[in-house]
Amino acid sequence: MKATEVFTPGKLPDVTYVDDHLKERARILHDALETGAAVISLSGPSKSGKTVFIEKNIGKDRLVQVTGAGITEADRLWDRVFDLIGTPISKRTTSTRTFDGTLGGKIGGEAGVLVSASGELSASGKWGHSSTEQYDGAVDYLQLLIRELGGTEFVVFIDDFHYIPRRVQVELSNQIKEAIRSNVVFVVASVPYHADDAIRANPDLRGRSIKLDFDYWKPEELTKIAERGFRELSAIATSAYIQALASEAAGSPQLMQSLCLTACFENDIREAQANPKQIDSDLIAIKTVCTRTAASCDYSSTVEKMKEGPKTRGQDRKSHVLNDGGATDVYPLVVHAIALDPPELTQRYPNLQKRIQSLCASEPPSGSSVTGACLQIAAIANESENRTII
Repeated sequence: MKATEVFTPGKLPDVTYVDDHLKERARILHDALETGAAVISLSGPSKSGKTVFIEKNIGKDRLVQVTGAGITEADRLWDRVFDLIGTPISKRTTSTRTFDGTLGGKIGGEAGVLVSASGELSASGKWGHSSTEQYDGAVDYLQLLIRELGGTEFVVFIDDFHYIPRRVQVELSNQIKEAIRSNVVFVVASVPYHADDAIRANPDLRGRSIKLDFDYWKPEELTKIAERGFRELSAIATSAYIQALASEAAGSPQLMQSLCLTACFENDIREAQANPKQIDSDLIAIKTVCTRTAASCDYSSTVEKMKEGPKTRGQDRKSHVLNDGGATDVYPLVVHAIALDPPELTQRYPNLQKRIQSLCASEPPSGSSVTGACLQIAAIANESENRTII
């Protein structure tokens, strides 16, 4: 068995699927699917295993999985659904050929034809092509959705619902409410601070939703991924090494999968070993694995912009003296605090303040200064990536 089949970051795992702590959520999910007439709402931080949980418990062959990213109109979401299940939407495509350039020659002949002295048409420029799509008549997406999916085994899984604009969420929630009455099953996933977006968009869904909350995994849950995978590959790793990887994974099972796979590559364990092989487990080896894993998600340019902060209006920011003798303003200080060990994917205000205070030799920035910087840092990161990442 290959290492890429054992450790599967971003894909549905088999050998390394851990669900001991998810049994109760799985029971609630299956009860909700059996009952029907409800929206199943998943709430949890990014990379906490929500999608893998749904794929494992419902089955990828039953899922009609779409994402809210890039959706600006409700119809476009349903277009994605119908495209996945192979339902055609009647439309006409009109093609047009265009010419961008100049024509040269002389007017000659009785009909006033443009010709050159030699009787030829001269031209310079290039041809282009454009097309437009027009739907044949009004498409009733709601009725089409009910007709195609009502009472079937399919489940519509809308991931990243929080990416959808508010006005579109309202329209989608109204359509979802009507569709579930006709036995169309929906699972909607969002991050915690947008967990109730679908319900807020249509309060009538409040009594028709089943909520499943997810959180970051505990270290002892993450270590099971490494233990099962390394055992399958006949790779030997110390308990301290596995715990170090779990700490670096910061509660994310997907990141733990990535770290374990990178560890295999670094130790040339690309498939199950005929004889048990020891994994290098010193601090340098751990740092190498972490650095290589982080290289697959290079946000260095975005981080630099976050440290710079927004442009000032002629007034220098207040500097704060650090324990190492240096001084800096609130923006690089916040970024530095976030980067401290142990790594965490979500920073609560009290913990962030505690980290900042640990870096400062004198008075730390005020609470309002920190929260203001966090808002600006989030805006800078989202704008740099052209999507909501914070």
